[in-house]
Amino acid sequence: MVKVGIIGAGRIGRVHITSISTRVKDAVIKTVADPFLNDETAAWAKSMGVEHTTKDYKEIINDPEIDAVLICSSTDTHSPISLEAIKAGKHVFCEKPIDHDVDKIKEVIEALEGTNLKYQVGFNRRFDHNFEAVQQAVAAGKVGKPEIIKITSRDPEPPSIDYVKVSGGMFLDMTIHDFDMVRFLAGCDATEVYVQGANLVDPAIGEAGDVDTAVITLQMENGAIAVIDNCRKAVYGYDQRAEVFGSEGMVAVSNDSQSSAVISNADGVTGEKPMFFFLERYMDAYGKEIGAFIDAIVNDKETPLNVMDGLKPVLMGLAAKKSCEEHRPVKISEIM
Repeated sequence: MVKVGIIGAGRIGRVHITSISTRVKDAVIKTVADPFLNDETAAWAKSMGVEHTTKDYKEIINDPEIDAVLICSSTDTHSPISLEAIKAGKHVFCEKPIDHDVDKIKEVIEALEGTNLKYQVGFNRRFDHNFEAVQQAVAAGKVGKPEIIKITSRDPEPPSIDYVKVSGGMFLDMTIHDFDMVRFLAGCDATEVYVQGANLVDPAIGEAGDVDTAVITLQMENGAIAVIDNCRKAVYGYDQRAEVFGSEGMVAVSNDSQSSAVISNADGVTGEKPMFFFLERYMDAYGKEIGAFIDAIVNDKETPLNVMDGLKPVLMGLAAKKSCEEHRPVKISEIM
């Protein structure tokens, strides 16, 4: 049984506490740490089977019984806590991104060299049943050589302005998942990024120095062209779709909804809206990604996403940000 410590008991921390407690075998949560821990959260964590709660994450780092650390705290803490956990000899699951600073991510890469520690980054969409099916079809050659990859990713409502100001911007916060998905579906890296961005949803987002709507085109190493369209607000729900068009066919997936029921009557033909937010849409995927992390520890094998998979979407995000600001295509090599 792998003993786990979770650092951060906010929204994503609670998702992983729930996943491990209800969906992941071979793991038990010994300690949850959060500097803002209150009695209500502590009581909830213990009701989920957590043995101990604390405000000091170093109790997890310094506990010799804890095998693995899940870093679910604020982004600015991800790389420093990663380094502390690696130094303490613990396996690490780190929520995205590892850092917004490429040099700090490289420090984590260097710290892992020569160790047998597992390090997985939290790009949960790879474990979604829809996107897995697309990737498997492409990898099996069912659509031939990929030529066009399309990803639609739109949130149901924009985040708070306070969050926008510390998020790193849309490309490093929201689109970073889509950058990982493009790599996953294409089976290779991007070489160039070009962005058309706009502020169409909330003027306050623009005042904070960010965009809320964008179309991103990418040139992939295998010759394919990828297109991502993002918007911070889709009034009909959480819009998550993907398509790969190839030399021998196409594979596409649509949105998940509560049911596939379609009502046809005199008023028209209607179906259900997509699930409203990521917690509904991707809860199974969150459980599967932690299950894969624990399996890698138990069976001493590679994690499905490693530290390099954490670096490359950040490079893509920084290139996208530069492209949007400078109104030109940006090669990934410019960011390295």
